[in-house]
Amino acid sequence: MTATLRSARILAVITALVAVLACASGLAVAAEGGRVPMPQIPKAQGGQCVASIDDMRRNHMNLLKHERDASVHLGERKAKAQLDDCLTCHAVNGANGKPVTYDDGRHFCRTCHDYAAVSVDCFQCHASVPKAATKSAEGKGARLGNGQDRLQ
Repeated sequence: MTATLRSARILAVITALVAVLACASGLAVAAEGGRVPMPQIPKAQGGQCVASIDDMRRNHMNLLKHERDASVHLGERKAKAQLDDCLTCHAVNGANGKPVTYDDGRHFCRTCHDYAAVSVDCFQCHASVPKAATKSAEGKGARLGNGQDRLQ
């Protein structure tokens, strides 16, 4: 048997073993209820939302885009719902008792968006924590989701 044939057989055996292990681990995960665990959505802290839970889950992005367009393009600043209102009600506090930023996997928006593999660009410009949590004695701006400061 030549060295090339021997190497090919060894590679075939290794490939077969990897395939068997991958299938076995897939079956074990499937037996546990599915491949990807459902997101654990934090409960809101406030009162009544601007829409029902089902409606918000399906259409929150349309509401946010509509309010953005009304605010930015039309200059209307009296929106039905504002991003800061959402963040205030849905803030998730860290070990220090302060709301976590979008960089933290526990952030309310990330629980579903990570699960759905949806990219969020809101926090490139907006703070990812409520305004009340971003004010400091030094008067510094809010922390953006990407770790940069945003001017107030």
